[in-house]
Amino acid sequence: MGRKLARESAMKLLFQMHLNNDFSSESINIFINSDEFSDDEKEYIVDTANKVIENLEIIDSKIEKYAVGWKVNRIPKVDLSILRIAIYEILFRSDIPVEVSINEAIDISKKYSTSESSKFINGLLGSIARDGNDSND
Repeated sequence: MGRKLARESAMKLLFQMHLNNDFSSESINIFINSDEFSDDEKEYIVDTANKVIENLEIIDSKIEKYAVGWKVNRIPKVDLSILRIAIYEILFRSDIPVEVSINEAIDISKKYSTSESSKFINGLLGSIARDGNDSND
């Protein structure tokens, strides 16, 4: 399944890390070794988790800016994990088209969250994409 499975798995990992308040390398390693991922999937999951954690302040500031009326701590944790991955890809992964990041985030939210969540995620990511993907703003 490749990148789609890797994105879903990265979302599950970030969700788990957030719930357990454990953003350690050990937590990532335990997750990676708990399933049979291909080398490419492992690479994406580990890289994404590490880069999201490293850039959490920038990513969450984008969420706060564009989620009008919402604070990060009030957004459902599944949605927050999905948003963090998509925003990381939009801001820091020039090899992934913005449209792909947005569409994958919407698909994952439809599978793991609500229809309202997918609309919220689409709107927020669309606003970020329209305003440009400058990670310094």
